[in-house]
Amino acid sequence: MLTAVVGINWGDEGKGRMVDLLSADYDVVCRYQGGNNAGHTVVNDKGKFILNLLPSGILRDKVINVMGPGMVIDMEHLSNEVKDLRSAGIEITPEHLKISDRATICMPYHKLLDCLEEDRLSDKKFGSTRRGIAPVYADKYMKKTLRIGDLKHPEVLKEKIRDIVEWKNLTIKGGYGHEPIDAAEMYDWIQKYAMPFLPYICDTTSFLNDCEAEGKKIMFEAQLGALRDIDFGIYPYTSSSSTIAAYAPIGAGVPNLKLDNSIGIIKAYSSCVGEGPFTCEMFGKEGDDLREAGGEYGAATGRPRRVGGFDVVASGYGTLVQGCTSLALTKLDVLSYMEKIPVCVAYEVNGQRTEKFPSGEDLNSAKPVYEYVRGWNCNISDCRTFEELPEEAAEYIKYIEKAVGCPIQYVSVGAEREQYIKMF
Repeated sequence: MLTAVVGINWGDEGKGRMVDLLSADYDVVCRYQGGNNAGHTVVNDKGKFILNLLPSGILRDKVINVMGPGMVIDMEHLSNEVKDLRSAGIEITPEHLKISDRATICMPYHKLLDCLEEDRLSDKKFGSTRRGIAPVYADKYMKKTLRIGDLKHPEVLKEKIRDIVEWKNLTIKGGYGHEPIDAAEMYDWIQKYAMPFLPYICDTTSFLNDCEAEGKKIMFEAQLGALRDIDFGIYPYTSSSSTIAAYAPIGAGVPNLKLDNSIGIIKAYSSCVGEGPFTCEMFGKEGDDLREAGGEYGAATGRPRRVGGFDVVASGYGTLVQGCTSLALTKLDVLSYMEKIPVCVAYEVNGQRTEKFPSGEDLNSAKPVYEYVRGWNCNISDCRTFEELPEEAAEYIKYIEKAVGCPIQYVSVGAEREQYIKMF
C-alpha cells in the first residue's frame, strides 16, 4: 500500500503529528520534496520534536525512513538535527535512514544568495525562510549542483566544487557585489558535514521498488501544503518544489509506482507563515486570540503565523488538487474557547462573489466573505469517539466534510499522540 500524507492549505497543518501517528501502520516513511525551510512538530511519549529534514517516521524504532531525490538537503542542518535527536535517545543508523544518491545538496552559498536576494527585494520580498531553497532548486534545473551520490567519488568532488564556485561567484561578486565564496571552504564544509553520511547513501529507486514488491506499506510525507506548490500554489509566494501528492512517487524515486491513498491534512482554522495572499486573514484581537490559542509560530523560523477562520474556498481547492481520498482534521480543540466560529465561505473578486479559488491578480485582490457557526465552548481534548463530542463540534466536522467534498477520517483533539478520534 502506498499512501501520501499531504497538506491542503499553506502548510503548517499538522502533518508531522499525523505522520507520527499513522506511521505505526507503515514499514517505510519517505520525504519526497523540499528542504529545511519548514518544520514538522511531533509530540509523543519520547518528548517534543521539531523535524525540518528527517521524515517524521524517524521517531519510530521499526520504521525505515527515506530522504528522496526530490529533496534539497543542507548537510550541516541535517548533521545538527541528527545530533539533537540522538541526544534525546533516538537511534539513527544506516538501517534506519536511507538518503537518496540523487538528492541535491544545499550549500552555504545557496543560503547566502537567498539572503542577498531577499534584502535586494526589500518591501517586495517573497517571504523566504532564507535557507537557500529557491537558489538550490534553480541550480538543480541549471544542472549546476552537487548531488549526494557525488560524495562517493572524492577523486572528482574537489574539481566539481571548484567549477561550480567559479560560476556562482559571477553572481555573488559580480551581481550582488558581495565577497566571493572560497572553493576550499566549500570543500571543507562538505568534508565536515556531508562525508559522515556516506554509509546512509542509497539507491532509493531500487530500495523502494523492492519494498513494494515485498508487500511493505510505504508512506510519502510532504512538506508545506497545496497552496505552496510551485505550479498550483499562490505563485510566486510558493516553495520551489512540488508539494502535490501526485509528485510523491517521483520525488521519492519510484515514478513507476502509483498511490493507493492520499490523506490530506487540514486544520480546523487557517494559518499561514510568510508573505503572499491570505484572503481569510483575521486581524486585531480576534486574530491575536486565535494565534495564541493555537500556538501559531513557525516551527522552522519562530515567526508568528498569520491566522484566519476555516477557508472553504482554499480548502476545497487544496483537497481537489491533492486528489484526497480522505482528510485528517487537526487542532479542533483550539477552537474550544469560541462561542461562535468564523468560517470564510466565499471570496469577493472584482465585486463578484465566487466559491472557486482564483489565481494571480484576482487572488491578490480577493476579499473574504465570513459567516459564523455555533461553537461548543468547552474542552474536548479527552474525547476519543465521535459520539463523545459536543453536538456543535460534531456539526462542525460534518460542515467541513460537506464544504470540501471529502470524508474526514481522523480528528485531532490535542497535541499528544493519543489525542485523536478515528472516524472510520
